[in-house]
Amino acid sequence: QVQLVESGGGLVQAGDSLRLSCAASGPTFSSYVMGWFRQAPGKEREFVAGISRSGGATNYADSVKGRFTISRDNGKNTVLLEMNSLKPEDTAVYYCAADFFQGHGIATSVALYDVWGQGTQVTVSS
Repeated sequence: QVQLVESGGGLVQAGDSLRLSCAASGPTFSSYVMGWFRQAPGKEREFVAGISRSGGATNYADSVKGRFTISRDNGKNTVLLEMNSLKPEDTAVYYCAADFFQGHGIATSVALYDVWGQGTQVTVSS
């Protein structure tokens, strides 16, 4: 069973940057679509960004488009989320997730992802 571990969260000021990392165990990382989601207090978990198995295709929520960049290194079993121009409304727990199914494309629904990390807190002060 694949396991995902996020790191890189922290407390920053508005306008700053952070890079989140998600390390995956197991030999079949390149066969999973990977996604980043976030959940703010009192809100539902929402899609942030996703990346295809090869890394050749990406998808972003409108709220982060142009500010966040998702990438992956299949040789190192990692997926990154570069976050620039952070805003207070980006404050949330960020989760990475793996989608095992071959037919979803880059899914944006929480329900379509099979394995989740424990999350990392990102707090952006104004």
